[in-house]
Amino acid sequence: MKQYETVIGLEVHVELATKTKIFCGCSTEFGGAPNTHTCPVCTGMPGSLPVLNKKVVEFAIKAGLAANCHIHQYCKFDRKNYFYPDNPQNYQISQLYLPICYDGAVEIETSAGKKTVRIHEMHMEEDAGKLIHDEWEDCSLVDYNRSGVPLIEIVSEPDMRSSEEVIAYLEKLRCTMQYLGVSDCKLQEGSMRADVNLSVREVGSETFGTRTEMKNLNSFKAIARAIEGERERQIELLEEGRAVVQETRRWDDNKESSHAMRSKEDAKDYRYFPDPDLPPIHISDAWIEELRTSIPELREAKMERYQKEYELPAYDAGILTESRHLAGLFEETAVLLGNPKKVANWFMVEVLRLTKDKGLDPEKVSFTPKHLADLLSMVEKKEVSAQNAKKVFEKVFDEDIDPVVYIEENGLKIVEDTGLLTETVKKIVDENPGPLAELLGGKDKVMGFFVGQLMRELKGKANPDSVRKALAEEIERRR
Repeated sequence: MKQYETVIGLEVHVELATKTKIFCGCSTEFGGAPNTHTCPVCTGMPGSLPVLNKKVVEFAIKAGLAANCHIHQYCKFDRKNYFYPDNPQNYQISQLYLPICYDGAVEIETSAGKKTVRIHEMHMEEDAGKLIHDEWEDCSLVDYNRSGVPLIEIVSEPDMRSSEEVIAYLEKLRCTMQYLGVSDCKLQEGSMRADVNLSVREVGSETFGTRTEMKNLNSFKAIARAIEGERERQIELLEEGRAVVQETRRWDDNKESSHAMRSKEDAKDYRYFPDPDLPPIHISDAWIEELRTSIPELREAKMERYQKEYELPAYDAGILTESRHLAGLFEETAVLLGNPKKVANWFMVEVLRLTKDKGLDPEKVSFTPKHLADLLSMVEKKEVSAQNAKKVFEKVFDEDIDPVVYIEENGLKIVEDTGLLTETVKKIVDENPGPLAELLGGKDKVMGFFVGQLMRELKGKANPDSVRKALAEEIERRR
């Protein structure tokens, strides 16, 4: 039986996090009533002229530098002509001949080890509008709020061979863009979108097969399923002696199948020509160096530093650096407390748990690091129990309250009154003659029952070590 190899290249569209659109002053904010973030420029009105947003060029250069790209210091915009309702001008302003970034590479890591994926180019362009299909009214409506939102399109070489490599590549791009602050890369809002170009060939062959392009992929899971589905479809065609047609296909994640949309266009079909309304862009050496020095510490470097500076395991460093924002909160808290490992454990358990439970974007977590450091300091000094500290932290997480004040006002400080502790131990032991008999009979596990009862009675305000000691002394007296 023939063995097949999958060959995959990606076109990744990343919406840039500028406040205004690429060629006009309209807001790029996600949402809003349809067609309210618009003007004559981004709706393609006759006589309107585009003016380039400098921040778009800055973000594109930073993204290119982070992906080890060369920068075209002289580049320009071209018109890509196509006719579709979501494209108000009947052309898209993009870059074909001189993209701003080219010949880059990123390193990914999968279960098979490390691998380099080459980047053919990154170019700037404007986004199109959005079609809303109304099945009840049997019509399609157009929202131009997204029209003119700045994009960079990142075009890879066909270097990936599996869905695992594709997801690793996308995760690397997403994390890099988020660390740079050039995009939030929210797939659910369309600020990161990927088109998958896929073909199959016999193992050992040097010739590429006929490729198809997969669209409508808005999650990493959908992308992985689409890759496996298209791979199987193409292999089945070849096994039946039929040809794979070069075309654009739309993936239906609910049905886990795809269908043909249109024949795949080549560059000549778009009749590209230089945009006459926009002058060429000249990028100086000084500007490139200025942007290079402004690039923050990226995830890989941060992970390595955490392992060396904080002596954290590689796994912990990986978890803590998934979000640049949370990593910043962690570092500030670790410096204040002086115990990075303890802070790391708290972040990986409590911070991530609450973030997940509340469905919160990690970038929206906003407690003050000093408040967490103060709380953990009280735990270390045994001024508050770990159980109560977790409850207090929920208030810190939600409302950023001062934990020291809150613990004092709500009587949550650990009680060191030995008289009260002794009386409570006697009371609990007297109220539970059955478990006491089992304990005296040699069932040591029952000790945990008594500790739990005591902590409950004292509302978590007793030192667990003191509780165990007082309980052990009382049991010994009863033997």
